[in-house]
Amino acid sequence: MPISCPQCSLEMPDEAAFCPGCGRRMIAVPSAVASTGLVQENVAGALAYVAGVPAIIFLRTMPFKRNHFVRFHSFQSILLIVAGVLIAIGLRLGFAVLSFVPRFGYMLASLVLILVVLAGVIVWLVAMVKAWQGELFKLPIIGDIAERWVPQVLTDGHS
Repeated sequence: MPISCPQCSLEMPDEAAFCPGCGRRMIAVPSAVASTGLVQENVAGALAYVAGVPAIIFLRTMPFKRNHFVRFHSFQSILLIVAGVLIAIGLRLGFAVLSFVPRFGYMLASLVLILVVLAGVIVWLVAMVKAWQGELFKLPIIGDIAERWVPQVLTDGHS
């Protein structure tokens, strides 16, 4: 019997992850909605992305420091901030070099700056929303590092 989309009633291919008609996700993603005492872990995961301060607090206080989901998003948030600072330093140097190009150098440098900042804000918002939805969403490179750090710190005797 063919499967149909519950949202738009379009007949679905057997192994489709998304509906070709409306784009609805057809494969269930495990979500996190467990409580860590004060707040649910999805809320704590999303809060970890707010300016980095909650991430550091979550990594140092119970019950958050024992929760894999919250720890992962806290580490990923801190690494995202570090990556942002490194990218900002690179942009500063690139802006200085491009500003010496006559006529279009300053305009090109400004355009690159705007695009990189916009991309950074989008990545930050996506990570925050995915954490809010309870998904263990890994950013490229940063997510792999954060994932490696979570169990390592949990197995330390003094974490």
